[in-house]
Amino acid sequence: MNGNFDLKYQALFRKYYPNLIFYATRIVGDEEAEDVVQDVFVELWKRKDSIEIGEQIQAFLYRAVYTRSLNVLKRRNIADGYCNALEDINQRRAAFYHPDNNDVIRRIENQELRKEILGAINELPEKCKEVFKLSYLHDMKNKEIADLMGVSLRTIEAHMYKALKYLRSRLEHLMLLLLLFLMK
Repeated sequence: MNGNFDLKYQALFRKYYPNLIFYATRIVGDEEAEDVVQDVFVELWKRKDSIEIGEQIQAFLYRAVYTRSLNVLKRRNIADGYCNALEDINQRRAAFYHPDNNDVIRRIENQELRKEILGAINELPEKCKEVFKLSYLHDMKNKEIADLMGVSLRTIEAHMYKALKYLRSRLEHLMLLLLLFLMK
């Protein structure tokens, strides 16, 4: 069981760590965000015998980062003797980034999704990438692209087929996420 937990833990760390850092930074700033997120993963590790990693783990991680971030803000307020106005700003920031504010979490996740998709597009061979970007990002028709590039329509269709085939296999793990993203 522990070996299985180790693998799940490593996968969780790789999947959520960057997003959680981004999230914590919005609440506590750069200097303490990494400490907050590391504390959450340490706590998760300590509870490995009593916690089940399932569907709710993302919500658990965001809520744990949020709670630890609030504790950092409280300690900071006490230690620095912040004036009431600054304390009010910290409270408003914390409320805005509350895990129940799904729009904020969705925005963070969408940025990561967009980065992964653009990364996959940039891995395409040069001509495929150019054709794909003209078609999907600049909304050009295959005939317009053929005329612009001075090649046959069949060549453009072949590049599009190759690009879509590659992206489909490269981003297969994101397809369900992408469908949900496009349905919003």
